[in-house]
Parts: sequence; structure tokens; C-alpha cells
Amino acid sequence: MKTLKNITFTLVLASGSLTMNAQQAPMFTHYMNNTLAVNPGYAGSRDALTVTALDRMQWVDFKGAPMTQTLTMHAPLPNEHIGVGLSVLNDKIGPTNNTSVTADFAYIMHLTPKSKLALGLSAGLNIWQAGLNTLQLDQQTDAVFQNNISNHTTPNFGFGAYYSRERFYAGISVPDLLQNNYSSVKAESGNTLVAQEQRHYFLIAGTMLKITDNLAFKPTTLIKVTAGAPVEADLTASFVIMRKLLLGAMYRTGDAVGALVGYDVTDQFHIGYSYDWSFGLQTAKYNQGSHEIVIRYDFLLISKKQIHSPRNF
Repeated sequence: MKTLKNITFTLVLASGSLTMNAQQAPMFTHYMNNTLAVNPGYAGSRDALTVTALDRMQWVDFKGAPMTQTLTMHAPLPNEHIGVGLSVLNDKIGPTNNTSVTADFAYIMHLTPKSKLALGLSAGLNIWQAGLNTLQLDQQTDAVFQNNISNHTTPNFGFGAYYSRERFYAGISVPDLLQNNYSSVKAESGNTLVAQEQRHYFLIAGTMLKITDNLAFKPTTLIKVTAGAPVEADLTASFVIMRKLLLGAMYRTGDAVGALVGYDVTDQFHIGYSYDWSFGLQTAKYNQGSHEIVIRYDFLLISKKQIHSPRNF
């Protein structure tokens, strides 16, 4: 039980990306279907009004484990060089909850008839809450955990570049450029605890390799870099069968392995599910793995009489 309390305590400290223990941003196994959440340059890239909802339940049966939801929508404007989007993220870890609302803008350049490069900007608000006085501690008088943080709102801005062809994409981004402070409290030990947003750098890439008319191989990756934490890479290998069914496996360095499945109900409607299991962490023995569900729908635009190429990404 003491070990479980220590893990929970560490999880809470990490949830605010505290300077004493840098924290990675929320993770997604279906990152390849949730690109706008990490790169504003993706806005408008699917030639449709695309709405994507994702729900991640991490470390099931572990009290206070992360629970993350995202809702993104984006579309190109009648001007073929402009894409716009809106992203909403809610991330709850233990007694803390972070909600962000972000507007995305992309300027799309046609490098060749088959390739595009988009430069994206994002601007939004982060709302952070922490019920710190609800925690059960060995020292209940510790000043760090005596005061809650309620609706602490801070602005943020991001940047991303996204290159795409019919069967390949790559991008780099910094979704949150500012490292805002949430609180600064002096503990009984004399140390000052500062809750601070941590800047993350993302690299994404993927391709679609045709094997036969009814089978394709789709490898993708997402790499996250932030100060004070190891570089983390998601490596995913998927097969697309009959252009409808996706079956894949994933590996997250130092963290998890898993499997994912996706199905195109129609050309416009996609659903997906994944399960991953943490290894090498003390939390692994206390949870039943992580589940993720994603739903995406492409509303065809009146101004787009047809889609010029398959929407592989």
C-alpha cells in the first residue's frame, strides 16, 4: 500500500509538469488519427470538414490514473491555401485537471501537383485545476498541498510544419511555446515547488506502402522531446486490408506495447480501438492496461466537388 501511495504521489507531482520532475504531454496510441492535437499545420489537410473524437483511459483500475479526451475539427477554406481548425483537450490525473481550447490556422503551399507543405499557428487557453488538499499525505501540514488551484487560466501559442503527399507525411511542431507557471509554494523543507507547463517538441512521420491491390503496409511514428525527460518514440506498424480494415501493433519506448484496430465504415466514417500494456514501470503491477477509442467523420464540403486523392492520413 505504501508503494501505491508513493506512485500516486509521484503521478500528482508529474501532472503539472513540475520543474522537479518533468512530464511528457498526454500520450495517444491513435496519434496518427489525432494529428491536429499536436500539429496545427495539419488543419485543412483532408479536403473536408473533419471531426475527430478520442477517449483514452490509461492504466485501468489504478486510482488517479490519467484520463484524456480530445475533440478536434478542421477544414480548408474556399481559398485553397488556408486551413482552419479547433482543438479541445481535457486531461485529468489524480486531483488535477487541465483543459485547453485552441484555434488552429494553416497556410498551405502546393510545392508540386502531388505534394504540399503547410505552416501552422495555434493560439489558445489552458485552464488548470488541482484539488491538492484532498490528498492523503504522511505530513498533512505540508504547505505545498494546503491550497487548491482553481481555474488558473493561461494563454499559449504553438507552431507546426506539415509536409504531405498521397502516401507520405512528416511534420515538426511545438504546440505550447510558453512555459507558464501555475503556482509557487514554499514547503516545510524549505524547497519551493513550482507547477509549470513544459514545452514539448514533436516529430511525426508515416507512409503507406502498397503490397497488393487489397493489402498495404502503413508504418508511422511520433517522437516527443522535452527537457528533463527521456526522448519518447511511438513506433507503429499497421496493415490495411481491403482498404477498410486496419490491424496494427505499437511500441512506445520505455513504456508500453499494444495493438490497434480500425475500420472504415464508409469512405467518410472511421472508428478505431487500441489496447496497450505498460512495462518497466512500477504502475504496471497495479493496472489492467490502457484503452483508447477514436471516431472520425469527414463531412464533404460543397466547394469540393471531389477528393483529388485518397485520404490516407
